[in-house]
Amino acid sequence: MRNCQRIATDDVPVFSTAAFRNTVINAVKEGARISAFFGVPQDRLFPKGLNTHADQTGTRLFAVLARDHEGTLGVISANVQDSYPALTADCPQAHWFEREIFEQWAVMPEKHPWLKPIRFHKNYYGKEAQKNNFLDPAAGVADFYQLAGSEVHDVAVGPVHAGIIEPGHFRFQCHGENVYHLEISLGYQHRGIEPAMIGGPDKRSKHYMETLAGDTTIGHATAYTQSVEALSGVAIPPRALAMRGIALELERLANHTGDLGALAGDVGYLPTASYCGRIRGDFLNMTALLCGSRFGRSLIIPGGTAFDVDAVLAKQLHDRINTALHDVTTAVNLLWETPSVMARFENTGSLSTETAERLGLVGPAARACDLVRDARFDFPSGIFKFAQIPVSSWNTGDVFARAYVRWLEIQRSITFIQNQIEMLPDGSIKTEIKNLTPNSLTVSIVEGWRGEICHVAITDHAGQFSHYKIIDPSFHNWMGLAIALRNQQISDFPLCNKSFNLSYCGHDL
Repeated sequence: MRNCQRIATDDVPVFSTAAFRNTVINAVKEGARISAFFGVPQDRLFPKGLNTHADQTGTRLFAVLARDHEGTLGVISANVQDSYPALTADCPQAHWFEREIFEQWAVMPEKHPWLKPIRFHKNYYGKEAQKNNFLDPAAGVADFYQLAGSEVHDVAVGPVHAGIIEPGHFRFQCHGENVYHLEISLGYQHRGIEPAMIGGPDKRSKHYMETLAGDTTIGHATAYTQSVEALSGVAIPPRALAMRGIALELERLANHTGDLGALAGDVGYLPTASYCGRIRGDFLNMTALLCGSRFGRSLIIPGGTAFDVDAVLAKQLHDRINTALHDVTTAVNLLWETPSVMARFENTGSLSTETAERLGLVGPAARACDLVRDARFDFPSGIFKFAQIPVSSWNTGDVFARAYVRWLEIQRSITFIQNQIEMLPDGSIKTEIKNLTPNSLTVSIVEGWRGEICHVAITDHAGQFSHYKIIDPSFHNWMGLAIALRNQQISDFPLCNKSFNLSYCGHDL
């Protein structure tokens, strides 16, 4: 299928467990990527009295396989009961997904190499999952990987951090200053957003999406509305598509600029840190110019956008973006021209292309490892079907590469916004949403500023959500940060951490 295409749930092939496992592993070996992997109770898909399927017990596993260079998505499934043979040992991309499936549905991935909670909550079935001590786990209480030897020691960071930041625990296994292993423990603010979507869409659904990860309001709201629109079968006016694209790129600009400033601050280079903090605010204010909210709340709605721009506002936005381009160019070029900054950025926290591919990294973290992977190009939706942005990549996989990819994307996003403002189509900004098609499935992919956002929506016989799955790009990338810290000095952690800048709340949804 294609991005934002609607299919009948019954059209998703149901494989045997062995065939499902082999299909996913072989597809990944041949260049595909696990975009989503999750479980759904069979009785949720086929309620009693409406089920024509012989097997209505247990859990249905779904896998969405993205073939980036073909622009296609493959969806397969398998019915399992209490366990199935784990994929992780042969397919590291499945590692985090299988831990989530066990935590949510108490389905054991047998021989998983490191099975433990990722969010610390009772399983959604309500039954006791006693295997591997998964009985209502207390937040943060888990076995951590241990190294033994003379002068080996643990360094524990968090979950409470300085400043206004969400909780997350980092456990370093060190020998002196050298980090051998970093284990990341999240889930301190699990909010149960996915279960809250069941029975929707309703008045709260879009609010959940906009507040799922506040710095990615536009990205997740766009993925959600595209899901609703695909299931409704409506076409969005071109003017609304252009405005959505502008808002998405403004969100990218604000966060990339803020990240470059924060990276400068982490190495004590105050000129760029100070400038970029202010310029980030300028980009946020441009989003507020569109809808009154600096984060874009209420702008994206199913069927289009809730706000329009007139000629005066469009000119004001165009003038502001030109000024911001001049300012951010001056601030960021200071980084590349300062030897002490480059000495800290280069060869710090490096990941190889092979490692990034095996882990299934997405977004700037993947493109910094020379993976040409960008949903705006590979799986275009909305305005990106008609106005493409070149993929920005680098080949060193270090902090410098992750910073430089952001800089390339800033320049290309500004060019895109300038072009869209100048060619903004006439016409309406929204269309009426129809009832959602019953017993259907759609996959909505958006390239957020951190990387690929994937929403999978499944409807029941009444055309309401029977299941709604959300994969924030951070879900793919946290393990990348852990591997990047290996054989680094522990003092490099703040710099490496900021170069990924992953979301706690986007993961802990």
